[in-house]
Amino acid sequence: MKFSKSWLDEWVTTGLSTEALAEQITMAGLEVDGIEPVAGDFSQVIVGEVVECGQHPDADKLQVTKVNVGGDELLDIVCGAPNCRQGLKVAVAVVGAVLPGDFKIKKAKLRGQPSHGMLCSYSEIGIDLDSSGIIELAADAPIGACVRDYLQLNDEIIEIDLTPNRADCLSIAGVAREVGVLNQQDVHWPEIPAVAATIDDTVNINLVAADACPRYLGRVVKNIDVAATTPLWMQEKLRRSGIRSIDAVVDITNFVLLEWGQPMHAFDLATLNGDIQVRMAKQDEKLTLLDGVEVSLHNDTLVIADSQQAIAMAGIFGGQATGVTEQTRDVLLECAFFSPLSITGRARHYGLHTDSSHRFERGVDFQLQHKVMERATALLLEICGGEAGPVVEAVAQEHLPTANTVSLRHAKLNRLIGIDIAANQVHDMLTRLGLEVTTTNEGWQVVVPSYRFDISIEEDLVEEVARIHGYNNIPDQAPVAGLTMSQHSEAKLPLNRLKDALVDLGYQEAITYSFVDPKQQTLLFPEVKTMVLPHPIAADMSEMRVSLWPGLIQAAVYNQNRQQPRLRLFEQGLTFIPDDAAENGVRQTPVLAGLLMGTVVGEHWDMADKPVDFFDLKGDVESLLALSGQALNFSFARADINALHPGQSAILLSQGRQVGALGAVHPSLLRKLGLKSQAYVFEVELSALTQRYVPDAGEISRFPANRRDLALVVDQGVAAGDILDLVRKVGGNQLVGLNLFDVYQGQGISDDKKSLALSLVLQDTHRTLEDKEIADTVSRIVTALSDEFNASLRD
Repeated sequence: MKFSKSWLDEWVTTGLSTEALAEQITMAGLEVDGIEPVAGDFSQVIVGEVVECGQHPDADKLQVTKVNVGGDELLDIVCGAPNCRQGLKVAVAVVGAVLPGDFKIKKAKLRGQPSHGMLCSYSEIGIDLDSSGIIELAADAPIGACVRDYLQLNDEIIEIDLTPNRADCLSIAGVAREVGVLNQQDVHWPEIPAVAATIDDTVNINLVAADACPRYLGRVVKNIDVAATTPLWMQEKLRRSGIRSIDAVVDITNFVLLEWGQPMHAFDLATLNGDIQVRMAKQDEKLTLLDGVEVSLHNDTLVIADSQQAIAMAGIFGGQATGVTEQTRDVLLECAFFSPLSITGRARHYGLHTDSSHRFERGVDFQLQHKVMERATALLLEICGGEAGPVVEAVAQEHLPTANTVSLRHAKLNRLIGIDIAANQVHDMLTRLGLEVTTTNEGWQVVVPSYRFDISIEEDLVEEVARIHGYNNIPDQAPVAGLTMSQHSEAKLPLNRLKDALVDLGYQEAITYSFVDPKQQTLLFPEVKTMVLPHPIAADMSEMRVSLWPGLIQAAVYNQNRQQPRLRLFEQGLTFIPDDAAENGVRQTPVLAGLLMGTVVGEHWDMADKPVDFFDLKGDVESLLALSGQALNFSFARADINALHPGQSAILLSQGRQVGALGAVHPSLLRKLGLKSQAYVFEVELSALTQRYVPDAGEISRFPANRRDLALVVDQGVAAGDILDLVRKVGGNQLVGLNLFDVYQGQGISDDKKSLALSLVLQDTHRTLEDKEIADTVSRIVTALSDEFNASLRD
C-alpha cells in the first residue's frame, strides 16, 4: 500500500515529520517498507505558457516556441516534444535552473536557433511517469508560479507492508484512522451526501450465488464524457499511490479504491444484455479479460454475467467485451461485497493478482458499499458530466457477516501487557479505533466494526491496546525467578569439549542422515545385521546406519566432487543395531566419528605437501583420549575390519573392552564408494570418551629428576605399547616420565628385529634418588623386559 504524506495530512493533522510518522506506524504494526520523494531535486522550474509555436527551419522534429513566464520578455525555446502547441501551459526550466542529476540549464543554440530554457517532461524533473512529451498543466495554472509549489511536490511517498489480517488499512481512510488513534487526533472524514437520481434508468440484479456475494449495488449513469480530463489533483494522488492514470472513469474507480479500500467497476451499459446475474461460472466457460487474454473458467469461480454470458470475474478482473471505451456514453457502476472465501486463491489459479482481488481476499467492509457508490457517482458527474439513476441493491441479509461482540477484562489486559493502563485510556483507544465500547464491572464489552475482520477474541483486543499504547512504551523488566543449581558431575566430560578439541585440530562438524544407502553400508559392513525401513523416503536411504562412516564418506565424496581434496569431518550421532535384548529390538549407541583425508597441512610455501597417514589419525584420537585424563586406560590393538586396510587399522580398547575402531578405508572399496584418494576414519563410543579422571592436587617435587635412556632390541612382532606398559608397571612411583623416541631398523639389526629407544625419567617427591637406586630400578626394568619379551640392550 502506497500513499503520499500530503494526502494523509488532508485526513488527519499530526505535525509529525515523515520519518517520525514512519517510525510510529511501524511500531503500531504497519511496517514501512520505504520512503521516497515524489519528485527529484530541481530548482527554478516555473509555469509558463506557449505563446507561439512554429516549425524549426532546419529540423523536422524540432519546434521554435516563444514562452511567457511572467517577465517583460518572451523566452525563445526550442522544443522537440510532439505535444507542444500554442496556448499550452507548461513547466519551464529557465536559464540557471538545475534539474535532477545536476543538469544545469544554459543559453544555447539548437540548429542555429536560440534556446533560453527547456520545456520539461515529467521524467526531466525526476517524476517516474510514462509520458510521450512535455508536461501539460491545467489551463488555469498561474504563469510564473513555481512548479514544485503548484504541483505540491514537496511531498514524500510512504509504502507500508501490511499483514493479511489488516485489510482495513488498504486505504487512505484506514491508515488515517490508525494515525488518528496513535496521535489522539480526530480524523477529518469527508462528507458524502447522497446523489439524487435525475433519471429512472436501472438494471435488475439477481444474486444467484448469494452466499458468495450477499450484497451487490448497481447504478446507471448516462451521457458521460469519457474523454474528459482527469483533474491534476486526482492524477497526482493516483501516481503517488503507484497507479497510472488511464481515463476519467477508470481513474475515479481507482481513486475510490485507494480512498476507501472498496473495489468498483464500470461496465459499458450499451454492451450489456438483460439483467445482471452474480453466479458461479459454468465449467470451461470462456471470458476475454480487459488485457485481451482469454481464460477458461472453472465452476468454482464467481462471475458477473448478463443474460447471455459472463462479463467479469467477480472481484478480480473485468471483461473486455463490456469495458469502457472511447465510444462509451452510458455506464453501469457496480459496487459489491464478495465473501473472502469465494475470492481467495481464484486469482492465483488464473495467474492473476489485482488490486481488487488483493482486497477482497483479505476482507472488505460489508457496510461500505452505499457510501462508496455515492462518492464515485458524485466524482463521475463532477468530472465527466451525465445523469445518474437510482441505486439498485440486491442483498441477502442472512449471508452477510455479523458484528462480533468481544469482552475485555481489565485484569487480564494488565496481566498480559505487564503494566497498568488506565481504564479511561483504554476506552479512548478502543473508541477511536471505531469500536462500540460499553463499560462493564470487569472491563469492557466491545462491538467490532464491520471493517475489522481480525478481532474475534479477547486477546485480539489486548493486542490492539498494546500496539496503540506503543510496544516501545512498555518498560523493559527483567524476569525474576528462583534458580536451582543443576546437578552435574565433574567427572562427566561435556560433549562440546570433545567437539571443540576436534575443531581446534581443523575438523568441521557434519550432520548426515541416519538413513543410508544399503549398497554402501553392505560394502563397509557385510557381516552386520541392519534395520531396513518399511517405507523409506528414497531407495538410497532405506537402511538405518550401523556406523557413522557411510554418511561421512558420502559427505567426503560430495566435497571431493567440488574441488575440496583436503577434508577433516566429524559427526556425533546414534548407530542402530538390531538386538532382541534391547528395548524396542534395537540398540542405539551414541558415537563420535571422524574422517581425515588429503594433506597434513594446507598448501604452504614452507611446509612439505605430505599426505596424511594412519598415525595422523591415531594422534587425533589420542588427543581426544587425553581429555579424559586417563589415556593410559586405553590401548590400541591390531584387528581385521572389513571396511579398513588390514595393515593400517586398529581397534580401541578400554579396560579390555572394544570401544572404537580406526584406520584407512580398504583400498578395494575406495572406487566403489566414490572416493578419489585415501581416506582415514575413526569411530569411538561416546560413553568411553565422556568419563574423565578428576585429578587430585599434589605438590611438585623439589628434588632433581634423572633421565636414563635404553635402546632395546626386540622381535618385529613385539608391540611398542606392550613394552611401555611393562616399563610403567616395573618402574613404580619413581618413574615419572616415559617416552618412545626412536624406532630403528637397518644396519646392525637383524631383519627380524627392531630397536626401540626409550627415555626414562626417575624422580622422588621426598628425597634425592641415589645413583644406586636409579641403577637398581633400571636393572629391574631390563630384566623384566628380557624375561617377558626376550629383549636385550643394543650394543
